Amino acid sequence: MLLQKGLAPINNPMNSVLIEKKFVNVDTKFIQLISIAENLPRTKVIESGRNYWKGVCRSAIFRFPDDLEILKLDVRSYVDRSKGIIQIRSSARIGQSDLGVNQRRINYLLKQLENLY
Repeated sequence: MLLQKGLAPINNPMNSVLIEKKFVNVDTKFIQLISIAENLPRTKVIESGRNYWKGVCRSAIFRFPDDLEILKLDVRSYVDRSKGIIQIRSSARIGQSDLGVNQRRINYLLKQLENLY
């Protein structure tokens, strides 16, 4: 669920992860993150907008669905419009534990983003 001040908080840290990261060139980084996310295996895009993206990622064997959301927050300063914040939330829909899948997914997204430099 998309809230006015950002992505919904996580309810269960055993099956969900929410990170917030500051970026220079936030618009470019947001577009790059979306591209990486859309190329994840077994990922279906649900919503794609100017500041918000949502997809469903399914596990390889049992096809369990996880929600993946990426939000570019509109908190840029007047001094430097290129700096901003992006939130990424990955959350299991089923089960009390995801065995670290969502944390690894976010780590993978951020690592791939770093490799684009």
